[in-house]
Amino acid sequence: MPVLPNARHETFAQGLAKGLSATDAYVAAGYGESRSAASRLSTNVNIVARVADLVTKGSDKAGVSVAKVLQELSRLGFSDIRKAFTTDGAILPPGEWDDDFASSVAAIEVVSRNTNEKDAEGRTVIEHVHKIKMWDKNSALEKIAKHLGMFTDHVDHTSSDGSMTPRPDKIVIEAAR
Repeated sequence: MPVLPNARHETFAQGLAKGLSATDAYVAAGYGESRSAASRLSTNVNIVARVADLVTKGSDKAGVSVAKVLQELSRLGFSDIRKAFTTDGAILPPGEWDDDFASSVAAIEVVSRNTNEKDAEGRTVIEHVHKIKMWDKNSALEKIAKHLGMFTDHVDHTSSDGSMTPRPDKIVIEAAR
């Protein structure tokens, strides 16, 4: 979709595409603060189409796709800490980790400390403790499962008095069959 002819509408659409709230994008476009007017404008067919176009172009330019995001989530969700070590338990240098495992590592900390011991040649022995922090597997797996439709959230809107008063304290999560 081409640039919108109304400059304020174009600025508003660009703000929404960048992730601004409708109210913030509305003010950035030069309008006075009005949540209701911002909400109305955000549903305008031309605005919706322009935002979709801007988001798609941004995703394409950044090389982002659903497949790429799912691949990265899979790397986190299915990571295996054993890939950081040799068969005898020594830690591998990070350059020897495969891409999938390396992507799942959030941080590495190496703590060096003097053991107050000497080796056979009289040099001080230094102990190195490696701490590897992984990204959250649970979060990644939950996002993958939601994408695959494995979980469906249902809110129970009934109450003990028979009215349709929502009960936010009662949420049922069912696995898809």
